[in-house]
Amino acid sequence: MNLHFPVYTTENICHDCYKCIRHCPCKAIRIVDGRAGIIQDLCVACGNCVKVCPAHAKKIRPDLSRARYLLAGGKKVYASIAPSYVSYFRDVPAGALVAAIKRLGFAGVSETALGAQVVSSETAAFLEKAEPGIYLSSACPAVVDFVRKYAPAYAGNVTQVLSPLLSHAKLLRKEYGDDIGVVFFGPCVAKKNEADRHEKLLDLALTFRDLEEWFTAEGIDPRMIRTDEYARMEPEVAAEGRVYAIEGGMNDTLRDTGNSVRYLAVSGLQNLSKLLSEDPASARVDNCKIFIECLACPGGCVNGPVMPVEQAGTLSSMIQVARDYDGGTSIGRPREVAIAEEVSAAPVDEADVTEEDIKTALASVGKFTPADELNCGGCGYFSCRDFARALLAGKAEIEMCVSHLRQLAQKKSNALIRYIPAGVVIVDRHLRIVECNRRFAELFDEDTVLAYDSCGGLTGAELGAFADFSDLMAAALLSGGEVQRHNQVCGDKILNISVFTIAPNQSVGAIIQDVTSVELHREQVSEKARAVIRKNIITVQKIARNLGEHMAETEILLREVAGSYSEIKGKQ
Repeated sequence: MNLHFPVYTTENICHDCYKCIRHCPCKAIRIVDGRAGIIQDLCVACGNCVKVCPAHAKKIRPDLSRARYLLAGGKKVYASIAPSYVSYFRDVPAGALVAAIKRLGFAGVSETALGAQVVSSETAAFLEKAEPGIYLSSACPAVVDFVRKYAPAYAGNVTQVLSPLLSHAKLLRKEYGDDIGVVFFGPCVAKKNEADRHEKLLDLALTFRDLEEWFTAEGIDPRMIRTDEYARMEPEVAAEGRVYAIEGGMNDTLRDTGNSVRYLAVSGLQNLSKLLSEDPASARVDNCKIFIECLACPGGCVNGPVMPVEQAGTLSSMIQVARDYDGGTSIGRPREVAIAEEVSAAPVDEADVTEEDIKTALASVGKFTPADELNCGGCGYFSCRDFARALLAGKAEIEMCVSHLRQLAQKKSNALIRYIPAGVVIVDRHLRIVECNRRFAELFDEDTVLAYDSCGGLTGAELGAFADFSDLMAAALLSGGEVQRHNQVCGDKILNISVFTIAPNQSVGAIIQDVTSVELHREQVSEKARAVIRKNIITVQKIARNLGEHMAETEILLREVAGSYSEIKGKQ
């Protein structure tokens, strides 16, 4: 876990679901011991993993304490608030939100859209003089990083202009002085990278969620602020720049029927990746300028990683942003600050792997032929070969291959069932056999064994057709518990039967032991013991009878002797 990077993983609550990998356009995730960690050098901080993580293990770096410290430092701090605030704080009037933010200690609140208007004006001026070709917008920092790292051949096609946020920070510092602090609030994670890289322009980038948490901690409810306490945006209210928050919004601020530019828009890094997958040389442009507005989040910033899930992508969220747009453009707006910035390629280094390396990696997960490559995506990668490359790069683990684990489990299960020294059978809710071993078939007649050997099992056969204990299986299906019977007589055999539930009301299994020979041997031993006992009893009885006779004779003799002695003593 690295709290210095914009996105990190809380490892103790991360589960091996691999959903973050499936949704990561850069595959900037490394799995270690089933836990998904961010690979900083590969990540562009789009925030997709934060948005989709079902366990909420992916977190955005918490900078709220740093913002409090900045405010406590004594200098004036201004808030730059992204235009998508109208969608996040949908039931809060702008004046109330500004007043609430100022209660936190900010000197003023300004719209990032003001910077967007400057960016559009600069971009329009550039496009007017540009040669025919393809040009990509620089407004989204996640997009710029993605192009630099994963489509470096197009880095030169990105307009050399600062983002709206950094342009806005320049405007604020020109207006209020270089000694002010600037803190951004918005739906974006990548803005944290901008703050880290341009700390002289932008002090901190926080999310709307951070702002909401801050309000709660300070006991401030923007909805309860009275109308007479409302405050205004500074230094002025933004206009067309607000539509930057939705896909196509930037293009709307650039359109001019008099120029030769064709405007396109693409949102979502997966879509951008596909768009830029061709070599630039193959995308020929003849006597035409094509400008492509690029946004990392599908649909635009209104669908950023911290925006409420129930509102993301809805028509109402788009309308919230676009409702005040009057159709104006930024063409010809004065550009009060210089916002040029060079964008250079920074391609990700990928280790060279051979076809043999890939085959070896595939073999480690039981894939030896193209037919074995299911490309199911359960591991989070688009194909088995992509997964093999991730294995070779140390980003993935063998246990991530779902089909491989299933095959291993099936093999272990089959081995256990096949070699266990007892009959094993599994039936479905209709008491039809799903699986059994040969020892189960041997409990019955030779025809059953022959059917097992010829068909490779008894799958599909009805248990009641040849087994006398199907009622026990039916009872377990109904109860969902276990049933045990010892010394159950079934035909000419004596069986010990243990029935267990696999899926309540769906399937049950049973382990059957043939104890016929054991019980017969036990009966023989018991009969011999009873015969010995009978002989012993007869012997004892004889001894007792003889002993009784001797005792009686002895008693008579002694009485006679005693009587004779008494008579002699009386005469004396």
